[in-house]
Amino acid sequence: MPSRYESPVERQIREAQERGEFDNLPGAGRPLPGYGGTDDENWWIRDWVRRENLTGLAPTSLKIRKEVEDLLGRLARESSEQSVRAVVTELNQRIRQARLGLVDGPPVVLRTFDVDEVVETWRRRRH
Repeated sequence: MPSRYESPVERQIREAQERGEFDNLPGAGRPLPGYGGTDDENWWIRDWVRRENLTGLAPTSLKIRKEVEDLLGRLARESSEQSVRAVVTELNQRIRQARLGLVDGPPVVLRTFDVDEVVETWRRRRH
């Protein structure tokens, strides 16, 4: 049987395995933390940004995703319907820009918010 080509990287990995450098690693045999919780292909990026406290360095598209996740919490601090509308309208505009690839970071597939529905949800939560 002819020998199979082994790239330099594959050779380094094989030799490290033979030396036992991958034996008894922390977390061996367990799933990656955070993997599988959602269908978000960028879960590992968000986890890395959170772990390394890099939120100020995060690309704009990831910041927008975070704002979408935190929207209801942010709106709970708003005191008027006008300010709620302004927040949602501004976020919708940035979502549209991100969907068109006009901001830095990985592409986003986020829906815009129906401003009237969000305002109604905000009203119900206030009472």
